[in-house]
Parts: sequence; structure tokens; C-alpha cells
Amino acid sequence: MADRDGSSCDGKATPANRLGLDYRAEARRLSPPPVPIIDIHAHVTGPASAVVYREAADCFGVERVYSMTAIDRAEVVREVLGDRIRFIAVPSFMDPDRDHAFREGFLENIAAFHDRLGSRIVKFFVGPRFRDYWEDGQGQDVIALDSPWRIRAAELAQSLGMMFMVHVGDPDTWFKVKYADAGRYGTKASQYEALERMLDRFDSPWIAAHMGGWPERLDLLSGLLERHPNLYLDTSATKWMVRELSRHPQGRLVGFLTRWRGRVLFGSDIVAADEHLSPESGDESRPVLSQASDAASAFDLYASRYWALRTLLETDYDGPSPIADPDLEMVDPDRFDAMSAPRLVGKRLPREILEAIYSGTATDLVLRWEAEH
Repeated sequence: MADRDGSSCDGKATPANRLGLDYRAEARRLSPPPVPIIDIHAHVTGPASAVVYREAADCFGVERVYSMTAIDRAEVVREVLGDRIRFIAVPSFMDPDRDHAFREGFLENIAAFHDRLGSRIVKFFVGPRFRDYWEDGQGQDVIALDSPWRIRAAELAQSLGMMFMVHVGDPDTWFKVKYADAGRYGTKASQYEALERMLDRFDSPWIAAHMGGWPERLDLLSGLLERHPNLYLDTSATKWMVRELSRHPQGRLVGFLTRWRGRVLFGSDIVAADEHLSPESGDESRPVLSQASDAASAFDLYASRYWALRTLLETDYDGPSPIADPDLEMVDPDRFDAMSAPRLVGKRLPREILEAIYSGTATDLVLRWEAEH
């Protein structure tokens, strides 16, 4: 782990660029990826930030992105990114009427994403913190992945020829601190009980985001993949992946990815928001919107994720991550602060594994599914 010293040589460190890197130069140094990258998991939420995101994607060889964009912003974002963006159906998370948004409203959104935007993936967010959206005793018909309204949404999506993406697990670090109250949030293992029931009930493909929510335990992921041939994983949540995948010995990770070649897709979880282009974008309830304040810092924010993931997967770099990881301070505030970052240990994956993760699996699974449905 890196210690508190995360300052760059020019003293202008930021959480997205602790090391003072020139990400455009770094992209040239990496050279093009072995195949153009399909990012299966991102959030491009506004047209102005889409322009900045497009440059970062171009620099790092990302040719297509699947985005969780609010349905009322999707058309204006597509005007910027054109055919390189596809949309994943999501609820209207910011609708103040949550009773509607996560019940009838979600069904309406699924149909609209499918019919108007050509979406063939629907996203279920069931992370433990979703319980905090509701007052105690409320939301029981929507909180669990196999709750009544989730089943209705899955039935509709499958009838429309859509596959599924799911966020089911959060980092082990969060279960140590944020979710320490197991009576409220459950254990980490308990999060997967409903997932396995839904995998059995709905035989369409499922992409479990963030390496299935358990990059810390490759053995448990192998068990899930063995039991459920319709389950796939993505590599999204860059800070989390850098921290945890770096810890696995190279042979262990390469063995896992070799065994499950064709079941793992590339994803970044980049959030590109127009608020990132404004110095007055602070929102204490949504800190992700305060991560940048102009086009230059927004570019660094987006590019840092692609740099970190490609460096982790392609190279033998062994050094500090340029991205601050607040989970370190959360778990051990005596050793770490808000600018601390973990060690990034490149795994230099074999070319055939890189090709599968970057493009092959998405082409065989998602693009073929789109063509057939």
C-alpha cells in the first residue's frame, strides 16, 4: 500500500492524478490496445462531458461504450457520441417519487429504453446501500433482487429480448465500516442468495458488475461461474479493481482469467457528468459530481480510469496508483488520508486474454445478442 505521500512533482496533485501524469502522453506510451476496447459499463450523463469523455476514449482506444444515462438525457448524449454509445436501461434514480420510479416507473423506462433507444440490457442496482433509499420498513417489494417488483421488471425485460446487468456486491472494505450493521445490510455472502435464485429463474445472460462484486475472492467467483453458465463479469469500478486485483499473484489472476475466458468483459464505471465542467458543481449528497471542475480536470478524471485499467491488465508496472482511494482512509485513518492510494501491480496478461476482455467477449455476447434481438 502507498502511504500518505501522494504529491506530484509539481505539487498539483489531484485525486485523479496524484502523480502529475500527462495522460495524453501516457496513452501514446501505452500504444493502441491489441484490439479496440468495448467499455460495457460507464455513466455518460451529459452532452458537454461527453465531448471530454470522447477524447479520453479516443486516447486509450475505446471504440464503444455502454452507458447508464438517464432516459431524458440519452438523446442529447447520443448526438455527441453517435453510434459509439449504447444505453443500458435504468430507473430514474433522481425522481423524487421513489415509490413510482422503482416500481411502475421502472417498467415504463425499460420499455422506453428498448423501443426508443434500442437498449438490450437492463441494469438492476441492489447494492446494500439501496436499503438507505427507504425509510425503515418500506421498499421491501423492491429492495431484494428477487423482490416482487424486480421480478416484474425482469419478466418484462426478458419478454423484450433484453439481458441483465446487476450490481450485487460492494467492497470488503465497505462491509468492515459502512455495512458493519449486518442486521440492516446483511453479510456480504448473503447478498448473493437472491442473485443465484434469479440466475436460475431467468436464463438470459447476466453481467455481474465490478467482477461480480467480489474481486477479493476469485475462488467464490469461480463457484458462481461454474454453477451459472449464464453469468458474466465486468471489470468496472476502477479504484476497487486496482486495489484488489493488484493483490492477487499474477499466476493466480492469469489462471482465473484463462479458465473463464469468454466470461469477463471490460468495464470502467467512469461517470462523465456536465457538473464536472463547472467550478460550482459541489453537491454534498452526490460527491461524484465534485470530482472535477473544468475540462482539464474532467479529462484527467476520465483518462485516469482507462490508464489505470490498461496499465493493470497490459503492463508490468509496479508502483503507486495515480488515483486516490478513500477506502484506505476509511478502514485505517491512522495510516492513510484522502489522497492515499494503493500499489498498482501490472499483470501483463497474455494477448489472447486481453483480446477477449477488451472486445471478444462483448462481441460474442452483447453485440450478437443485439443483432438477434
